[in-house]
Amino acid sequence: MACMKLGSKSDAFQRQGQAWFCTTGLPSDIVVEVGEMSFHLHKFPLLSRSGVMERRIAEASKEEDDKCLIEISDLPGGDKTFELVAKFCYGVKLELTASNVVYLRCAAEHLEMTEEYGEGNLIAQTETFFNQVVLKSWKDSIKALQSCDEVLQYADELNITKKCIESLAMRASTDPNLFGWPVVEHGGPMQSPGGSVLWNGISTGARPKHTSSDWWYEDASMLSFPLFKRLITIMDSRGIREDIIAGSLTYYTRKYLPGLKRRRGGPESSGRFSTPLGSGNVPSEEEQKYLIEEIQELLRMQKGLVPTKFFVDMLRIAKILKASPGCLANLEKRIGMQLDQAALEDLVMPSFSDTMETLYDVDSVQRILDHFLATDQIMPGGGGSPCSSVDDGNLIGSPQSLTPMTAVAKLIDGYLAEVAPDVNLKLPKFQALAASVPEYARLLDDGLYRAIDIYLKHHPWLAETERENLCRLLDCQKLSLEACTHAAQNERLPLRIIVQVLFFEQLQLRTSVAGCFLVSDNLDGGSRQLRSGGFAGGSTEGGGWATAVRENQVLKVGMDSMRMRVCELEKECSNMRQEIEKLGKTTKGGGGGGSGSGGSKTWENVSKKLGFGLKLKSHQMCSAQEGSVSKSNNENVKIEKLRDVKERRGKHKKASSISSER
Repeated sequence: MACMKLGSKSDAFQRQGQAWFCTTGLPSDIVVEVGEMSFHLHKFPLLSRSGVMERRIAEASKEEDDKCLIEISDLPGGDKTFELVAKFCYGVKLELTASNVVYLRCAAEHLEMTEEYGEGNLIAQTETFFNQVVLKSWKDSIKALQSCDEVLQYADELNITKKCIESLAMRASTDPNLFGWPVVEHGGPMQSPGGSVLWNGISTGARPKHTSSDWWYEDASMLSFPLFKRLITIMDSRGIREDIIAGSLTYYTRKYLPGLKRRRGGPESSGRFSTPLGSGNVPSEEEQKYLIEEIQELLRMQKGLVPTKFFVDMLRIAKILKASPGCLANLEKRIGMQLDQAALEDLVMPSFSDTMETLYDVDSVQRILDHFLATDQIMPGGGGSPCSSVDDGNLIGSPQSLTPMTAVAKLIDGYLAEVAPDVNLKLPKFQALAASVPEYARLLDDGLYRAIDIYLKHHPWLAETERENLCRLLDCQKLSLEACTHAAQNERLPLRIIVQVLFFEQLQLRTSVAGCFLVSDNLDGGSRQLRSGGFAGGSTEGGGWATAVRENQVLKVGMDSMRMRVCELEKECSNMRQEIEKLGKTTKGGGGGGSGSGGSKTWENVSKKLGFGLKLKSHQMCSAQEGSVSKSNNENVKIEKLRDVKERRGKHKKASSISSER
């Protein structure tokens, strides 16, 4: 720490209780009261250095008292600073440091200790030390700026605060590895002009460690918030990178927002974060609220500049501290801008409202989602439908290829499943949040189906119409086979949804079986080409035959399982058709007879009510079901053909092995 000693005499001051005495051998003829401290001094040393003391002593001497009494109530720095001023007037050795130079400079200005009252007076001494020593050091500038808090008005008038802030901003905006700070100031090794580390003045050839761009965060966080805010503003105007500025703001906020560990029952705060916080004091609730409202104003409205979790934590604490509505709305907007970067645990926020209608703050998540949707439509390339395709419930492509909208859809579906067990969560809120996600954003509706199923499980009192309205959010064509299987056996779903699921599941299975037959035909053609190609390939051809045999076996097992599943579903659909036809006969009172055309019309009407949404006639569905037996026969013929191919390949392989042995 830089320092400078003034004066040459030994210490001639002694303290007795709340009074200071000058032990020079002469009785004191003046008493100066500063605050609660009394100084018993002599007139001449004071009036010879200070214009204010000269006038005050002259005024007090007119009263013809034995001892002159002067009261100074507004001295910058108080009694501790006046003690140093008095010692300077008596010529006692005085040590100037970065911690006391601001107090002394302001007190000297207040007491008019100019060069008119003696060469090398206190104003000149402190000004020289401040400009030539303090401002050239990062650490000393930080200490001097901290001391400005108690004398901020005087320090601003003398431009002391501005000079300290500009000095710090200049060093923070410069690469510290170019000039050696703050490595040397943090107690690191000395460096040669070439940059190598010095040991006893000898270059070792070793290079110092690289300093990161956040080296000044901790030092700057020791400042009170008004000074820290001014420092950040100057740094921003000097063109420091936005991510560095945002990093310092988040560092400062995390340091002084202890969350739920808040001080309670303290005195009312003035609404300013003005107390130096380096001593580890926990800020009051009012100070924390003020800090949140100010920090979110300083942060730029830019996506990805600050982690989403940071804004979520700030929003949670702001709700606890009952911050202003504008602050809460701004934080929700910031979270919405980068909602695709959030995690599920970030959104699950408890409700802090006085009514406590729900366990979770669903309204806040709804507003956050609305902000995201509005931002996604504004941003270039936003709002487009994803190009990823679906194959058996699996997304083609890595998770990194998902669009932000798709990631948010998955996040909201997970959030709905998380809050669905809340019995106080009303259906309109749940339904509105689920419907806010665009249809194209969900590549699969499995997550939405899971959330709806959980909600129906924990809300069994819902009417049938309410269940149907909720399930209309589902697109049965976007359910995976596993989800279809579960939904077909789910008693909580309305009958209309179950029938739709069974119908589309059957279509998916038929499509899969048709694809398998197409693959088998291609394999047949490939095997014929292999047989006509001879054995020119040697051992490579033998490996191809083995691979083809294994693929045929796997294909056979898959086709058998699919065939069984198709038969089961066709039986279920046939039974349901018969039951619906009986129901139609009952409604007609038995007068309509049991003709096939009447049953077909009944099935067509019911299918329209069930909302299949496909342009298929009932007699086509029936003919497709009645023709399932003939298709099964055709499938058996194809299986027999595959078995013949397998036997021929086996014989051919044996013949080739015998010929090779010869």
